[in-house]
Amino acid sequence: MIDIRYPIAGLIVAASLWILYDRRNQVVESSPAPVQPPIAASEADSPVIAAGTAPAIDLAPLRPSALPPMLHPDDNPATPEKIALGKQLFVDPRLSGSGTMACQGCHYRHLGWTDGRTLSPKDNGELNTRHTPSLYNTGYQTAWYWDGRATSLEGQVLAAWKAQINADPEQVAPLIQAVPGYAVQFETVFGGPATSETIVKALAAYLRTKNSDDSPWDRYEMGQAGAVTPEVIAGQALFVGKAGCVACHSPPHYGNSTFYNIGLEYGKETPDPGRFNVTKNEADRGAFKTPSLRSVALSAPYFHDGSAPTLELAIRYMASGGNPDPNKSDLLVDRDLTDAEISQLGAFLRALTSRETWDMPEIP
Repeated sequence: MIDIRYPIAGLIVAASLWILYDRRNQVVESSPAPVQPPIAASEADSPVIAAGTAPAIDLAPLRPSALPPMLHPDDNPATPEKIALGKQLFVDPRLSGSGTMACQGCHYRHLGWTDGRTLSPKDNGELNTRHTPSLYNTGYQTAWYWDGRATSLEGQVLAAWKAQINADPEQVAPLIQAVPGYAVQFETVFGGPATSETIVKALAAYLRTKNSDDSPWDRYEMGQAGAVTPEVIAGQALFVGKAGCVACHSPPHYGNSTFYNIGLEYGKETPDPGRFNVTKNEADRGAFKTPSLRSVALSAPYFHDGSAPTLELAIRYMASGGNPDPNKSDLLVDRDLTDAEISQLGAFLRALTSRETWDMPEIP
């Protein structure tokens, strides 16, 4: 509490706290995501190599959150030091088989933690068969990958380390340990050297901080009447009403670890079995995980096959009832939306965009 006997000092302290809050929550202006960006990261997205340890990341929230508390595994509790280490590893290309592709190679903040491509190449040059999913709110999921084959975030990190950036973790870990700046951090955070297990744990701890929150719509729901436009409010009414989006994209996550067939594999020469590959249940054939719609405006193109280049086209596909796949979910029907209603839905979805900042870490 500020002592009222010192009103001038109190005002100065209050103003300082507000400036700190405002700076740490400033809006980052981002241009629309290109459909096919260059493979190489921009100069601003290139890691800076420097000696020393990573700066600690403050875990304390600055404001009320629309999301529930993040749950961390008992064997991988989060600490600021572990998260900072994971952030460095996330952008370090030395984790890959070729030494040239970091985890970040498919996940950029300004592209909604995706890469803006329809399908992305792996470190070995092979092309993925599914679109890169967003990392936003990945810590809240209960199944990972489009087909849900990973049952923990740590398991997904390990699998992607091997398959996407083409590495042998048991060979890479000693290379990371040989870097003095990393050796000090692993000893501090884990009480031992870098191993494949501790590298995975640090990466997973960092990914659990990749949360889309504090959007204009969140602020509106918390009482800021001017945070959104009337078009956004109308779009939200459609979202929970006539358009039926809320059936699969319920708040606060607006989509989580559920699986539906929305008809996208219909008519393809070689249809992707999707969730069926995991469960072997025919009812799951052609079903894919429901993505979160938080910050969805940043992450074009859309769907597991990247087939919708714009947010409007994705909305139109869903609102039309999709392709006539015999295994398609009963929830997907023609909603008979007008062009104006499609526009209002788009305005609402754009109002779910978070405004957090992100800075490139230095790596040892």
